[in-house]
Amino acid sequence: MDMTIILKIAAVGLIVAVLQQILAKLGRDEYGMLLVLTGIVVILMMLVPQLLNLLETVQGALPI
Repeated sequence: MDMTIILKIAAVGLIVAVLQQILAKLGRDEYGMLLVLTGIVVILMMLVPQLLNLLETVQGALPI
């Protein structure tokens, strides 16, 4: 796994945190919660291919 996926996750987290704070200051806490949930879904969608690759690697390493 290269560093780009970690940097992408950090970037998404940083953007979501800043936007959530802005929405909280504006009194739009419900939109802030939706933004956080959307950020989690985006990060999970980024991680699923990596996890599938990990599982394939582990299955390939196991003796049959």
